[in-house]
Amino acid sequence: MKVKKTRGAVYHTTYHIVFCPKYRRKVLVGEIAEYLRGLFKSMIRKRGWELISLEVRPDHIHIFLEGVDPKYSPSDVVKYLKGVSGLALFRKFSKLREQFKNGRLWSRSYYVGTAGEVSAETIKRYIERVEHE
Repeated sequence: MKVKKTRGAVYHTTYHIVFCPKYRRKVLVGEIAEYLRGLFKSMIRKRGWELISLEVRPDHIHIFLEGVDPKYSPSDVVKYLKGVSGLALFRKFSKLREQFKNGRLWSRSYYVGTAGEVSAETIKRYIERVEHE
């Protein structure tokens, strides 16, 4: 886990992102899953982020990444991942258009969790200790 720097910030961001196809359809298998793995790795590398872990399940995706500049919100990251991958999958696998007639592959909802080097309890103890010194 690396600390990154920009002109105005020092940061260490780590996100666990989960999202799924509409209606939780089990379409992320075989050739589609392999293509999606390569696509996400490429997209994440292109942005200068570091992929820690990627799991493509038939009905959902887990992405664990770090190094996202804090000027981008977690929702910006998810929007980028879902938007680019959805368009690319429809272009490459036209059969998906039959299952997702409205032209949207991904469900609107998603999960984002943040992870760090210290726990919330450690931070709380640190703040309480500093207050009394």
